[in-house]
Amino acid sequence: MLHIALYQPEIPPNTGNILRLCHNTGARLHLIHPLGFSLEEKQLRRAGLDYIHPELFVEHADWTSFEQWRADRRLLSFSTHHAVRYSDCRYRDEDVLLFGPETRGLPDDILEAQAEGCCLTLPMQPDSRSLNLSNSVAIALYEAWRQLDFKLT
Repeated sequence: MLHIALYQPEIPPNTGNILRLCHNTGARLHLIHPLGFSLEEKQLRRAGLDYIHPELFVEHADWTSFEQWRADRRLLSFSTHHAVRYSDCRYRDEDVLLFGPETRGLPDDILEAQAEGCCLTLPMQPDSRSLNLSNSVAIALYEAWRQLDFKLT
């Protein structure tokens, strides 16, 4: 199973769309608090449709508790500041794909702690700020799942 981790997500519809994506790909979503919204918000529910079930996602109180859960699973962070393309990575079962908050991305201390080769980016045109979070997750998750031959969980 692949894992998607959202570090302090801020926009409910993005998280709802990612919940739906995880349901349809067999990935598990991890939400790292604090969240910028309530899980009861109408926008989240609308985007997530009927996929908002406790078994589809795990909440982590903070980065420390997430890291304790992650243990030996490989963490792959995504940022506009990385140089290694997401398609050049060789994904493995149980990988954790980490994405930062929509308005500020992952903090420097998390990025700097990543292992060599585990910091990935999605190519974009020069002078582009970033892609939408749910689009970025979809691109990365489908590449990882494709490499795993669309293994069903």
